[in-house]
Amino acid sequence: MSAAASPPVPALVAGRRLALVGLLLGVALGALEAAIANTALPAIAADLRATPAASIWVINAYQLAVVASLLPFAALGDRLGVRRVFLGGLAFFSVASLLCALAPSLQGLVFARTLQGLGAGALMSVNVALIRLLYPPQQLGRGVGLNALVVGLGFVSGPTVASLVLTVAPWPWLFGINLPLGLLALAFAWPSLPDSRPQPHGFDAVAAALTALGFAALVLGAAAAAQREPWLLVLAPLMVALACALALRRRQRGHPAPMLPVDLLRRPLFALSALTSMASFTTQGLAFVALPFYFERVLLRPPVETGFLMLPWAVVVTLAAPLAGRLSERYRAGWLGGIGLVTLSVGMLLLALLKPGAASADIAWRMALCGAGFGLFQSPNLNALMSSAPPQRAGAASGVIAVSRLLGQALGAALVALCFGLAAAQGPTWALRLGACTAAVAALASLARLRVRTP
Repeated sequence: MSAAASPPVPALVAGRRLALVGLLLGVALGALEAAIANTALPAIAADLRATPAASIWVINAYQLAVVASLLPFAALGDRLGVRRVFLGGLAFFSVASLLCALAPSLQGLVFARTLQGLGAGALMSVNVALIRLLYPPQQLGRGVGLNALVVGLGFVSGPTVASLVLTVAPWPWLFGINLPLGLLALAFAWPSLPDSRPQPHGFDAVAAALTALGFAALVLGAAAAAQREPWLLVLAPLMVALACALALRRRQRGHPAPMLPVDLLRRPLFALSALTSMASFTTQGLAFVALPFYFERVLLRPPVETGFLMLPWAVVVTLAAPLAGRLSERYRAGWLGGIGLVTLSVGMLLLALLKPGAASADIAWRMALCGAGFGLFQSPNLNALMSSAPPQRAGAASGVIAVSRLLGQALGAALVALCFGLAAAQGPTWALRLGACTAAVAALASLARLRVRTP
């Protein structure tokens, strides 16, 4: 039989549609929760009688827990199977969300948010590995395109969702609503989610602790540097992160599946794709933290318009991500990512060149250009990361995807704080210009993949 007469490959493995619904709903909850609490911080601080500075830990505790736990949970997914880790993380996340809603004090809320971040770390560490099980290899691109769409929408819609909830209910409902939604996701995923074959190597608890401590210290050190804290507060966590990395490297030397996945990073295509991801999400972090200040303080737009001015980026990403996923099944990720990230860099630069009083249409088409560039890069890059990792290391590859995204966003936010500290009123403009530079770095990393031979 000729190739042309071969039966078509189904877009989704038969009987797995309910699994996909449960998986994507869980991913949406984790992504949304990363952004939803920012808007509610003033209300939370007032209700719990906390200072604004102390209330920041409601956000920091969640982010640190997610970043610190991603690679340990990804390793556990390779050891026990990704299905168990995802379902356990989703259940833990749902219960922790209820604890957040019932928290009687700021300390209780920070503790519950830490638990919630651990649950989110578990489900987000293996979600792309599960996508790989749900879609045939020839059509993995459309699966990761859907995943990219859900993660992106969760991140950019967080402030809008929070505002809508707070207009009709007090802040605990921002967390309490996750319990029924999490149970609904479990109801879809539990009977239908596939599993990977557990690997024979054991789980190294000491390596997991070193990994968690190292990444948490790295984020704290970067944040302290951006805030221009005393040098000791910057150097101490960075030295802890370096010591953890060295100890982890020595402990897992020769391990068939190291928790810090140096084996994957030795693969040029995987390493360049991870670099592309981190640099591009640094651009996204710079943009989404700086743009509200830019619209209000530089372009002199009223605060009520900020959400609407952010909308074109989100809408175009929504349209572009699934299309880019399908294109990644036919064209190399190096080209698609390079074109998309050059477009993003140009869009960021054009935004930075706007003058006070710029028309809404002039802002909107530049935001849409950024969204088109970001949407064109993301799905092909996810496809390249997963396709360049061996099947038995799918959990680790999925963890690297989440780590590069969250570290990039955290670095972007820290760089915005640095720009504000150095440039005062021009800080938002500096941040957008810096975002254009990080997008250009990401484009170069993406195009460098064209020189790598693919199997």
